[in-house]
Amino acid sequence: MHEYRSHTCADLTALDVGDNIRLSGWVHRVRDHGGILFIDLRDHYGITQVLCDPDSPVFADLEKVRSEWCIRIDGTVKARDAELVNAKIPTGEIEVFVRDLEVLGASSELPLMVFGDQEYPEETRLKYRYLDLRREKMQKNMIMRSDVVTSIRKRMWDKSFKEFQTPIITASSPEGARDFLVPSRLHPGKFYALPQAPQQFKQLLMVSGFDKYFQIAPCFRDEDPRADRSPTDFYQLDLEMSFVTQQDVFDTIEPVIAGVFEEFGGGRNVDRDWTQISYKDAALWYGSDKPDLRNPIKMQTVSEHFAGSGFAIFAKLLEQDGTQIRAIPAPKGGSRKFCDRMNAFAQKEGLPGMGYIFWREKTADAVAQEMGISVKEAQTKLKSGEVEGGMEAAGPLAKNIGPERTEAIRQQLGLDVGDAAFFLGGKPKAFEGVAGRARNVIGDELGLTDKNRFAFAWVVDFPIYEKDEETGKIDFEHNPFSMPQGGMDALLGDPLEVLGYQYDLACNGYELVSGAIRNHKPEIMFKAFEIAGYGKEEVEKRFGGMVNAFQYGAPPHGGCAAGIDRIVMLLADEANIREVILFPMNQRAEDLMMSAPSEPMADQLMELGLRVIPQD
Repeated sequence: MHEYRSHTCADLTALDVGDNIRLSGWVHRVRDHGGILFIDLRDHYGITQVLCDPDSPVFADLEKVRSEWCIRIDGTVKARDAELVNAKIPTGEIEVFVRDLEVLGASSELPLMVFGDQEYPEETRLKYRYLDLRREKMQKNMIMRSDVVTSIRKRMWDKSFKEFQTPIITASSPEGARDFLVPSRLHPGKFYALPQAPQQFKQLLMVSGFDKYFQIAPCFRDEDPRADRSPTDFYQLDLEMSFVTQQDVFDTIEPVIAGVFEEFGGGRNVDRDWTQISYKDAALWYGSDKPDLRNPIKMQTVSEHFAGSGFAIFAKLLEQDGTQIRAIPAPKGGSRKFCDRMNAFAQKEGLPGMGYIFWREKTADAVAQEMGISVKEAQTKLKSGEVEGGMEAAGPLAKNIGPERTEAIRQQLGLDVGDAAFFLGGKPKAFEGVAGRARNVIGDELGLTDKNRFAFAWVVDFPIYEKDEETGKIDFEHNPFSMPQGGMDALLGDPLEVLGYQYDLACNGYELVSGAIRNHKPEIMFKAFEIAGYGKEEVEKRFGGMVNAFQYGAPPHGGCAAGIDRIVMLLADEANIREVILFPMNQRAEDLMMSAPSEPMADQLMELGLRVIPQD
């Protein structure tokens, strides 16, 4: 028999009854039933119930074991009584009577329990991650991650992509985030950088004549953490193709992503009709360049209904250049209670509040006022049907702008009795983010968002440039290495009108994929950077390897990268990306388990020619 096990803890069935077997694993749970010890023994594959009574030669030893001790047992497989069969686990028909025991690894008192669904502070979970990872949910998440990566690889191989590995130690990347720098011992005073992405290398592979490249690539960025972003490193499906258009890239990656979501989505609906939305429309309709299309709400511009109106705040605001009033329709949100909740939301977001109008059945007060009769008479007429109630607009905004304007707004937004609309105004960039978050909250609270669905959308036509409001300086708003739509001719006009062949894929409110058709022509690249104030010499200094390569017959090429961690987070239905990363940093970019970052040794600094300057 094998030194540690003849079977795993998921193998044994009724067909093994009477066999002598050996199992190894962790003590998941101990139960003492009147002198008979029951232990749920767990390994990576499953759980087997083992038992021991005073007739066993190791009963006294088994009494000493505790949760998460690692043990080996020898025993005989027995059939469970019919009423005690556990149909929820593969080994539920049997149990193992223990005849021999070896403690492979005793456990100290546990800082967190593996059995059960207790909640623990994230700091505790990360410090003792090796224990946290023993929990059933975490095991499932990590297995799913492995299976997702395997599936992606197979799908890319099936599309004739070749997998190559690009360098980890390199020069600074053009991705735009902060680099992690690595000091060079052999070249004092100089630094390497960990790659923010394989961007330059994958483009150089296309120049090298490879037609289709991919890798599951580690990327390193010194970023502020968020629930959906790691502060230090992450993995992405990185791919690049030669002689392709934007649509070719879409046609390549769509079946890969959709197939993975269908395979691991747990039966949730996966959209196959992926719409393409311009960046401008995404900002207008959804307040975000990663819209959640499970929510059907589309925001609209309603400035004309407030210009010159009795609502002075919006009317005066619209006298300023570049301002707008936008409405967020809220079907089924037509109650003062809900409107007050959304007002409170806006205040938490730092706004004074949100204007609102809601539509309701006309009250007896309103009928009485219109007909010049008493409220009691109005109630009688409404009840008898002598007078039709109809609807009325309610809320402070409705009173200020009057019935004609409120009716025009209702008709534009397609709303009815029981519905509401919320309003924000100013320069769009200043309020779009809040409007987008308000749209999400409205969709969730009113039950409009379909939670059993993965909804995808390509966001396209990103502007390449933006103007600083204070200085008037033109700078890059998005990827400076995207090919401008219209090529060199586009760069000779108004920079703020230049759009790039750049695209993102959004799913359920998250950015899953980002990519572009690359600017592979040096003269167009130099002109693009010149507009943003970067001279030719600076471009050659910072991106010399790529610029030089483009002078030797560079093919048109493009590609994208899909975030592995974020894909798995969505598939596992987790709200925090750390739930699908084996050993993540905490929100302060610290590894509590390995005590990183740490102070370097004095001899390490001396060897590198560095010294640490104390911070005040």
